[in-house]
Amino acid sequence: MLFLDIHDADFENRFATILSRSEETSGEVLETVRGIINEVRWHGDTALMDYTNRFDRLGLNDAAGLEIPASEIATAMERLTADDLAALQLACERVARFHEKQKQQTWISTEEPDILLGQKVTPLNRVGIYVPGGKASYPSSVIMNAVPAKVAGVREIIMVCPTPGGEMNPAVLAAARLAGVDRVFRIGGAQAVAALAYGTATIPRVDKITGPGNIYVATAKQLVFGQVGIDMIAGPSEILVINDGSGNPSHIAADLLSQAEHDELASSILITTDRSFGEKVVAEVERQLSLLSRESIARASWEKFGAIIVAGSLVEAAAFSNRIAPEHLELAVTDPFSLLPLIDHAGAIFMGHWTPEAAGDYLAGPNHTLPTGGTARFFSPLSLDDFIKKSSIINCSHQGLRRLGERVMQIAGMEGLEAHGRSVQVRLEERS
Repeated sequence: MLFLDIHDADFENRFATILSRSEETSGEVLETVRGIINEVRWHGDTALMDYTNRFDRLGLNDAAGLEIPASEIATAMERLTADDLAALQLACERVARFHEKQKQQTWISTEEPDILLGQKVTPLNRVGIYVPGGKASYPSSVIMNAVPAKVAGVREIIMVCPTPGGEMNPAVLAAARLAGVDRVFRIGGAQAVAALAYGTATIPRVDKITGPGNIYVATAKQLVFGQVGIDMIAGPSEILVINDGSGNPSHIAADLLSQAEHDELASSILITTDRSFGEKVVAEVERQLSLLSRESIARASWEKFGAIIVAGSLVEAAAFSNRIAPEHLELAVTDPFSLLPLIDHAGAIFMGHWTPEAAGDYLAGPNHTLPTGGTARFFSPLSLDDFIKKSSIINCSHQGLRRLGERVMQIAGMEGLEAHGRSVQVRLEERS
């Protein structure tokens, strides 16, 4: 763990390790993934079963076994307590309510009497959502990907999730049922991405793939982009907390560890204007680490990619945050709303001392699928926009075309595209 002052002469060099922590797509990974995609593309279910049996230690002999039947999902629902189901249901409702506010409507403009312009908003037909099933199980990922698709009006939602050793967390299946997933398949990795992108006899081809995964999944999504849409390329999780010396150090320590426990490559950073507060947070992190069941993961993350940074002012802290463009940003300060205008880049912003990042992960309502690795400079959280497409509408009357036609032909002439201009000219000559 680094304890730095932002004005240290060697600050940039020492902090560079954290900035470059993301998994690099090596040539070996790239070639492996490309090979898997090609095998699934050309050999369909046969290749898919081979990879699934090999990587997830299953013994499937029939491609029909790739799909999890409704009876198994019903059994998973029964295994959960009423309280667990109520929590998942509440999450679905709150996420749906938030994303309802993002809905866009088809619109038509009649501002010009002789030209009608507009935009048609159409949901995607079929979407594939990838849910990790390795180091942890994430029913929240199901909800965050499936509910917005459902709200957007996607006709069919296909979920893929690996089941190592044949085990699937019942909460994941319950979340799929509550969130409106139509079909669930026990496949993962690059082979699942390939199956969704190209389709097999068993797995339907989708229009877009959303959801996080490991380096093989992320690489596969990059390689099939263009064949299908993708949401974003997610890297290791990260949190940045801005603090002014106010609040409880134990709260901040807990928030930093909430990301560290995700993955050994996760990054947890506190930037504070109060050095003594930072020292207290370090002590609290050490105390709380021993309480975690995932201590080894959280400790590896904290020791390699954790940092306490002392800044001269909150303005300086905000500028540093904008440079990092963090996935999760907590404004743990006395007056977070006065600091908010200074923040330009962040996936999600958590305001004040009583808004831990975990609230956004599960129940607040906004999506927890967020841009990582500085991509919040140009990416947004997963939203309803990811599950719709927009078509432009243009309708010219004869008078409207006559009004604009000369200029259309003029620009076509500049580009040397004679047929473009003539397509206007023949219409105007016909009615003259």
